[in-house]
Amino acid sequence: MAEGTVLVADDEVDILDVCRRYLEREGYRVVTAGDGLEALSAWEMHRPDLVVLDLMMPGKSGWDVCSAIRDREDIPVIMLTARGEESDRLLGLTLGADDYLTKPFSPRELVLRIRNMLRRTSREKEHSAQGGKAAKDSFADEERHFAGLSLYPVLRKVVVAGREVELTVKEFDLLHWFTRHPGQVFSRTHLLGQVWAYEFEGDSTTVTVHIRRLREKIEADPSNPGFIKTVWGIGYKFEGRPVQ
Repeated sequence: MAEGTVLVADDEVDILDVCRRYLEREGYRVVTAGDGLEALSAWEMHRPDLVVLDLMMPGKSGWDVCSAIRDREDIPVIMLTARGEESDRLLGLTLGADDYLTKPFSPRELVLRIRNMLRRTSREKEHSAQGGKAAKDSFADEERHFAGLSLYPVLRKVVVAGREVELTVKEFDLLHWFTRHPGQVFSRTHLLGQVWAYEFEGDSTTVTVHIRRLREKIEADPSNPGFIKTVWGIGYKFEGRPVQ
């Protein structure tokens, strides 16, 4: 059975009920909130492992709640939007959400995405707790140094031009994947499968927005990137110059 606490915030009682039932069936502890203010209070009290936020809630919107959480903690956030408008999805991702679902959505799909996110973050916490030599035994945990950029997987730390840069969970995962495969070209669909671990067809907008956000944090000129290059018609590749 799964473990972990999930906060679900939505002003629709039916959605809260079905999400609770599906998640509890999988073994998760579920905390619910009916508006934005209640969501922030529940987050403060329970410190969940993952948050599911409806964009449009009374009191405080999902945007405001996500932004407030991101200012203090980097945990996985999934946004729910009823409109399905691209502008809403892009704004939610830009504010730091790791993923989104458009209503109406399949509860099974939500559970799958939550499970994949929590499995990944759980593995990362275990690696960080091990520290030292044990965490160095895996190629995936090796430090990587490029001209102007260094990545420390065990510490989940990124240094750009001598200064540490704060990345969200998925931004780090995306950069980690690229640095493990320098020069290789990946489509958005492939990145969804590898970084987001989706076992179904996802929306590539998620990848596009995360690439843009990542470039804004690690590139000297995001409009003319030196690390993450666009391969038109295919996807992206990483072109950092390795240094010893």
